[in-house]
This record gives sequence, C-alpha cells and structure tokens, in this order.
Amino acid sequence: MAEIITPWRSVAAAFALNGVLLGCWASRVPAVASGFGLGEAALGLLLLMMGMGALVSFPIAGKLADRFGAVRVTRWIAAVYLVSIALVGLAPVVPALGLALFLFGMCHGAMDVAMNSWAAEVERHMGRSVMSSFHAMWSLGAGLGAAGGFAAASLAAPVSLHFVLTALLAALLFGPFLRIDWTSRVATGGAGDPVFAFPRGALVFVGLIALGAGLGEGAAVDWSAVFLADVLGAAEAHATLGYAVFSVTMVAMRLCVDRLITRHGPRRVALASGLLAASGYLTCALASSLAVALAGFVLMGLGYAAVIPLAFSRAAADPEIPAGQAIASVATLGYGAMLLGPPVIGFVADISSLRVSFVLVGLFALLIAALSPVLGRVRPAPQAA
Repeated sequence: MAEIITPWRSVAAAFALNGVLLGCWASRVPAVASGFGLGEAALGLLLLMMGMGALVSFPIAGKLADRFGAVRVTRWIAAVYLVSIALVGLAPVVPALGLALFLFGMCHGAMDVAMNSWAAEVERHMGRSVMSSFHAMWSLGAGLGAAGGFAAASLAAPVSLHFVLTALLAALLFGPFLRIDWTSRVATGGAGDPVFAFPRGALVFVGLIALGAGLGEGAAVDWSAVFLADVLGAAEAHATLGYAVFSVTMVAMRLCVDRLITRHGPRRVALASGLLAASGYLTCALASSLAVALAGFVLMGLGYAAVIPLAFSRAAADPEIPAGQAIASVATLGYGAMLLGPPVIGFVADISSLRVSFVLVGLFALLIAALSPVLGRVRPAPQAA
C-alpha cells in the first residue's frame, strides 16, 4: 500500500477532499436558503460569516503548521472539516447554521493553508514543480462535490442526509491516502512571535500578486453571469456559461502549468499569466456578443490558473518567514480580495458600469505581470527538524 500511496497522491487527496466539501456546500446553497426561508440579505450575512471564518483561520493555521508540522495539522483539520459539513446540514435554526458555517469556513481556510504548506514540502522533495497539479485536484474535487449536489437535488434528498453521507464517503475515499508516512519539518519560534503574520520584505509583492489573482477569480465567480445577462443580454441559461468556461479552462491549464514552470521558470509563466488574464477582462469589457465574452473568460482561465500556486510556492520558499506563516500571510491577501473584492466591484459598477469594473480588474491582472520577477526561485531557509 505504501508503494501505491506516494506523497503526491496523498497531498492530492487532501486537496480533492477540501474541494469536494466546498463543492458539496456550494451546490446546495439554494436548498439551504429555501429551507430556512432566507432572503438575499440574510444569506449574504451567513456567507460573510463563512468567509470571515476562513480569514480568521489563515494565520492560526500557519502558526500551527510551523509548530507541529503541516502534514499533522492537515490531518487534524480534515477530520474537523468532515464534521463541520455534517453540522451545517444538521443545523436546526439559523443561529446554529451561522455558527456551523463559521466553523466550516475556518476549517476550509485552515486546511487550505496547512495542505499548501505540505504541498510545498512534497514539491521540494520531488525536485520539480507540482503545485499546480495539486490545485487542479482541488478544482476536480469541487466539481465532484457539485455533481454530487446536483444528483442529491435531483433525487430530492434532504440537505442533512446529503451532507452527512458526503462526509462519510469522503472520509472513506480520501482518508487512507492521508495516512501516508510523512514527517514535516517544523520551525522553532520564540515566545514573542506574533500569531498574526503579515507579509514583509519580498512577500509583500507576492501578496499583491495573490491579491490580483484573488480579485480576478472572485469577480469571475460572482459577476460573470451578471455581466453576460445584464450587459450583453444573454439568456439565463447562457449566462451560466461564463463561469463554466472559466472553470473548465482553469482545470485543464493547471494540469499543464507545472511542465511550463519547469521549462520556462516561474517568472516567465507569471508574466504571461498576468498578460493573459488582463487581456481576458479587457476582451469581456469591450465585448458586444456572447461568443467574444466567452473567449475572454477562456483567456482569464488560462491566465489565473498558475498564479495562486506560484504565489504559494514562492511563499513557502521564503528565506525569512516559516512556510506556514508565509503561506498564511499571502493567502490572507489573496482570499481576502476574493471575498471583499466582488462587493467593491459592485459599488464601482453602480457609480459607473460593469464594463468599467472589469477594466479595473484587468489592471490588477497587469500588476501580476509587473511583479512577476519576485516569483523567481529562491532557496528556502533551513528549518529545524
């Protein structure tokens, strides 16, 4: 069994598990809202609690990963994450649902930091770029979770039953892969080390790259259908194609990115990524037909696929900050932009237009290209075993 469960497969299983549970939740949001009689404002508040849980968890998870080892912390959080999705499904009243979603968000965000730190260790062990392939497994997992939600909804399965069964099946499917014998390096820090680490030095620019990517991905998630429907007048069914095209392109690209990084280096890949993403938003902003806009979303998927994996790999190799804290600080900016960026885009669109908002998001994509030199390979600082 040990020969079959390689380090890559083990980390890939962690990413897939994380994606499956988030896709499971996302697919049943309408059912949850309907079941509790939630309006848009109440649902938005609950989703904000989930997002805040994730943001709070990032620095804590980074500190724990450095102190106890990324693989151990990933396993701990995965277990609680499986419980949290069941608690969301079993919540009897709205306040309990809010608490469960806060815990669910914390587990999702904390596992994201820990498993990316573990992924960086395996990447160094394998001696080649593999981070993007892990993120591709996350995207595939999210797709499987969403497909399971579609099946559950089609069968009129209660959310509680769906979420509990998903947790059990995910534990049975991915659990054995997470038990691989792997020892993470740990960092010994002083008692005065801050719990909340913020980017410093070159990591400030890495964080800005992650911010640009998070803003672009968040805008695609929350505004693609609105743009196609309201700006271009697409039918409701056709309006869903924007994010679908973006997601499929992103998964396919992430399966190829590692080879591109190995051949051309992270700086050149980041430069091309930023230019592709910017051209995608500019194409959409200027589009007058659905076909042209969809081409823009393809360019976005090609552009953003590599950026977050590159940023996390660079953070984990930082010579000044331990890997867990470095990834957490970069994740805070990246996912913070993904969470808070879409409301700002809406505000800008309200006082101007959604086309103008897309142009501004494209400018942040150009920031990725401009700062791409900071993603050049560095030698990580030695850590205590």
